[in-house]
Amino acid sequence: MLQISVKEGESIERALKKYKKKFERTQVLKELRARKEYTKKSIVRRQQIIKAEYVEKLKAAE
Repeated sequence: MLQISVKEGESIERALKKYKKKFERTQVLKELRARKEYTKKSIVRRQQIIKAEYVEKLKAAE
C-alpha cells in the first residue's frame, strides 16, 4: 500500500500529484498490463535487446 505524507496546509491536488508520481514509479500498472496475457520468454528477451540497442544509439548520438 502506498503512503504519502501530507503536510499541514498542503492542497489535495498537490497530495494527489505526489501519489500519482509514487504510483507510477512502482510500475504496478505496467506489471498488470504485462500479466494480462502470456508473453513467451524469447519475445521478452528480444524486446529487451531491441530496447537496449535503441538506448545505446541515443547515448551514442549525444
